[in-house]
Amino acid sequence: MEKKILITQSNYIPWRGYFNAISKVDVFVVYDEMQYTKRDWRNRNLIKTPNGLKWLSIPVEVKGKYFQKINETKVSDKKWNKSHLGILKQNYNKAKYYKETIGWIEELYMNCNFEYLSEINLHFIREINKYLNIKTEIRFSKDFDLHEDRNIRLINICKDLNASDYYSGPAAKFYMDEDLFYNNNIKVHYFNYSNFKKYDQLYGDFVHGVSIFDLIFNTGLIHK
Repeated sequence: MEKKILITQSNYIPWRGYFNAISKVDVFVVYDEMQYTKRDWRNRNLIKTPNGLKWLSIPVEVKGKYFQKINETKVSDKKWNKSHLGILKQNYNKAKYYKETIGWIEELYMNCNFEYLSEINLHFIREINKYLNIKTEIRFSKDFDLHEDRNIRLINICKDLNASDYYSGPAAKFYMDEDLFYNNNIKVHYFNYSNFKKYDQLYGDFVHGVSIFDLIFNTGLIHK
């Protein structure tokens, strides 16, 4: 029996490609034992505004913590959620489905009082999955024996889950040892996001790589 696995880090309110990837597999393994990286998608994402793209960034503790993992990273300002909610309201109140969706999104933010970044990201990912009717099982890398070698680490997780197919983003091609996967009877696949359709979007030219909330505010649902 084929079993499809996706293994990747948690991101903050990710773009639609992230959720599209989750929807295509049987098990999504959140890999937050990886080192936290600044200016990345872990604690921030983009939205559209009348003045162009804007980063929504969760403030986190990084000073002197050069090697902390994503799941060890703490929030440094507990009022971030109210600030982000206010910015979303300000910039999307003219979106077609704003009235239908803002109550749900407001509840997501007001119930998000977690101390660690991973907890925050998972809070949003789980609830957005429910909204999009994605029922993929979620597991965590900490529950597996993590080998030092990156490729063997991923292969071991796949084996533990009896996976026949491993799915990844296109950027992984640069470090994946595909032969090693095939030698362990695991097929490797890369997601292709080039066929995503455009949708009616506020504020000028269409931009693909913005938070899933942009899609939800503007269309009410995901375009798979």
